[in-house]
Amino acid sequence: MTATEAVARLRRRELSPLELVEASIERIETVDTEVNALPIHCFDQAREEARNFDADAHKDNPKSLHGLPIAVKDYNDVRGAVTTYGSPIFADNVAEKSDATVRQLEENGAITVAKSNVPEWAGGNTFNPVFGASRNPWDLRMSVGGSSGGSAAALASGSVWLATGNDLGGSLRTPAAFNGIVGLRPGPGRVPRGSRLPPMDTLWVEGPMARNVDDLALMLDAGIGQQADDPLSFDQTGTSFVAALTETGMPERVAFSPDLSIVSMEKEIAEICGGAATTFGDLGADVTDDIPDFTGVLEAFQTHRAVLFATLMEPILAQHRDRIAPEIIGNIERGLNITPSQIFEAERVRAELYKKMVAFFDTHDLLICPAASIAPFPVEQRYVTEIDGKPCETYIDWFSITFALTMTACPTISVPCGFTASGLPVGVQIVGKPRGEAALLRAARRFEEALGIAKQLPINPRAKGA
Repeated sequence: MTATEAVARLRRRELSPLELVEASIERIETVDTEVNALPIHCFDQAREEARNFDADAHKDNPKSLHGLPIAVKDYNDVRGAVTTYGSPIFADNVAEKSDATVRQLEENGAITVAKSNVPEWAGGNTFNPVFGASRNPWDLRMSVGGSSGGSAAALASGSVWLATGNDLGGSLRTPAAFNGIVGLRPGPGRVPRGSRLPPMDTLWVEGPMARNVDDLALMLDAGIGQQADDPLSFDQTGTSFVAALTETGMPERVAFSPDLSIVSMEKEIAEICGGAATTFGDLGADVTDDIPDFTGVLEAFQTHRAVLFATLMEPILAQHRDRIAPEIIGNIERGLNITPSQIFEAERVRAELYKKMVAFFDTHDLLICPAASIAPFPVEQRYVTEIDGKPCETYIDWFSITFALTMTACPTISVPCGFTASGLPVGVQIVGKPRGEAALLRAARRFEEALGIAKQLPINPRAKGA
């Protein structure tokens, strides 16, 4: 049963929220001892909310999830649950109230049944000293990616129907690709953001994750809205995203690049994604290789990310240096040593890239590229050190294909597009016009239908090599 089907049955009162909460809890208890996607359980609170759910109050709300249980990433606050950020410093940090991201979903009928595992302070591989590592349901020896890795693995293994994620450098898109699910990085402000993010920052966004595009649109509708906590958030006007999926109109011209001409890429991933991109040709679009120039974007992102980490974490570093991972310390210290000229250059590069994207979309409808440079790697490996024989200079280089697109401010979705020879999922990123989420989701849905991969989910965790 998909989330769309579950919500329809809840709306018709063929199922109750409590029945679905209990079903989700049962599945978590069955599979999550192996996957470790959802280490923070909100079971008693979810049961209470389900019992007290006022169906009549939601009957005229077209955005309502009608009591559907969801998972919330452990970078967001859920009232009464811990928010650890994957850090032992915050292992006992119980939230007094839900943050703007969660509150928006709660107002539209979501019930949080569990919180999903994360890397310590937004790394790329989901392991931390509080809860340990999450494991990929497609092969329990492998990583789920990050930083929304727990959410992605919970969806793939069927523990929940929908889950939240957030994304600075690829944290919605990389784990979606690694786990064979769908993750959307919306444009800035589309989804209200959590409490720890600088209120004026536009690089770090919240977004929905699901097993298929229809369910993703359902969650996006429920998750958007103006919340006073986030000055960039705004209300949706016009057609809902669910309704937009069935509107006419498909992309006429798209561009594909295996590497954006700036990143390293494993040959197998490039071939799988290139083959999948031809699907748009089969759907009637002209497929070109005419992409914008991304020169300078990787270094500019590294500068912005370092400044953001220093802004958020300098006080924490001063008090708790011995309880922070060395990679995170390096990020913070890089930010503390950034020069004004580096910031000026990073802002110039970012501004120029946006202009290039606007010009690109004058002649194209979509930009397509891989969602990860590599396949899922062994879970014990902290991060990737080389790609296609080329060494990585930093511990985040391996997801540069996603953080390059963060800098565009354009909505970007990761959709499954195939499998490696060893059976691991591969995803593509599809980039839409600024504020073009509706057309992007519509195109992604047609792409998903053509490939048929979403029908394989959810799966039971697979212990390959055992």
